[in-house]
Amino acid sequence: MHSRHSNLAKGAGLCAVLAVGTAAFAASPIPSEKIAVARASVQRAEQTGATELAPVEMAAARDKLARAEKAAADHNKRSATQLAEQADADAQLAEAMAQRQKSHKAAMEFDASMQALRQEAQRNTSSN
Repeated sequence: MHSRHSNLAKGAGLCAVLAVGTAAFAASPIPSEKIAVARASVQRAEQTGATELAPVEMAAARDKLARAEKAAADHNKRSATQLAEQADADAQLAEAMAQRQKSHKAAMEFDASMQALRQEAQRNTSSN
């Protein structure tokens, strides 16, 4: 009789572990949320000019986003989530690179303007 209760308790314990494991799997992050974040990052990067200024990174972001969407459609949650996270990171990198290039260009234009002003000031001082 003791053996029967022991086996019953083990069975109940196993069922409880399986139920918790199933609930944890069901509660894992939904790939569609990650895909939405990646899509927004790609759109934001495009708006900053990353398509022209960081084409390699943008191509990687778009490719991974498309692959994440396909994986989600195929019900491959893990792959969809990983690809969406990678697409998000690539898009953020592309956006940062585009911003950096724009800032560098603005700084160069500012330096050129300052140089022109200095030269104009020296000419005016020399002619007086």
